[in-house]
Amino acid sequence: MGTLSPESFDFFFASNVDANIALDGFVQIAVVLLLFIAGLEVELHLVWSQGKSALSISLLGLIVPFALGFIFPYYFADFFGMGEGDRLLFSLFMGTAMSITALPVVVRILMDMDLFKTKMGMLIVASAMVNDIIGWLIFSVILSFMGKAGSLSLAQTIGITLFFTFFMLTLGKMIINRVLPWVNKKLAWPGGVLSLSMAFCFLAAAFTEWLGIHSIFGAFLLGVALGDSEHMSERAKEIVHQFINNIFAPLFFVSIGLKINFIANFDLLLTLAVLAISFAGKIVGSGYGAFKGGFQVKEALAVGFGMNARGAMEIILGLIALENGLIGEQLFVALVIMAIVTSMSSGPLMRWALKKPPEAAA
Repeated sequence: MGTLSPESFDFFFASNVDANIALDGFVQIAVVLLLFIAGLEVELHLVWSQGKSALSISLLGLIVPFALGFIFPYYFADFFGMGEGDRLLFSLFMGTAMSITALPVVVRILMDMDLFKTKMGMLIVASAMVNDIIGWLIFSVILSFMGKAGSLSLAQTIGITLFFTFFMLTLGKMIINRVLPWVNKKLAWPGGVLSLSMAFCFLAAAFTEWLGIHSIFGAFLLGVALGDSEHMSERAKEIVHQFINNIFAPLFFVSIGLKINFIANFDLLLTLAVLAISFAGKIVGSGYGAFKGGFQVKEALAVGFGMNARGAMEIILGLIALENGLIGEQLFVALVIMAIVTSMSSGPLMRWALKKPPEAAA
């Protein structure tokens, strides 16, 4: 609409302040809920069961892309389109953006390839879970460095955040596990689970926002704690997913199209550089971690390709950085394209890596 009929676009979106405020409110809700359902995908017992192998893949899959994503933007900040912020914070953000994996996308790809219940599938999912938890924690700390911490000092903010993370993944998870059977028995199903999970999601989001850490982190942690409960059935999770994905996710993606002119802000060299760093970091880091864990070269490559999917998580990360003035519009467009390309290529590249060569004739 902005390209074909600029006058109509200005009338509906640019000049209509009330409509913009309402849309921004819905978008913020959508971002919180999208991170909430990403947290629902995390199964902590799966992480523990994979042990050292998952830790090796996730840490190398975090450290290598983080290092590449930090070094290049730090020394070539102008080329990468640094916003108004500090060079160090900008580089830390880029490192985090390169290291986060989109867990919902990874799970869907593995299910489509019938690999979800295999040793490799479980290892990729467990590694992506650890990756995401550490990555979002780093990003939340970066936002607190940007002066979002309110009345609390930086040390207090980080300390309370770590305590809240530990609490939600241990005692908080136990409390939810005790309360859920009562909710399922006493309240109408599935309305009771849906309404209470939404309410506590926003409470956790409001708490981390008050801390100075972005609201998405609280929503993500509550999703992890709730999704890991044995009393949160797959059917209940599916209902929550359907509700959020069919109502709020489209609004989020529409808002991105409204905020940025993708044609005017497309920079080919910048996009190629972001793609090169994202592919190299994840495939080398996660692939080497899998190779160290005992996988063959092609299987290790498949793990690297699987961990490379970014999806909506990357777009959410970029949008928050854009709203906080940390990155420019051209870099945001490059990050969105990178998220789409890595998600679309992950499955086919895994198939290629796992394809067995034809047996030689006798």
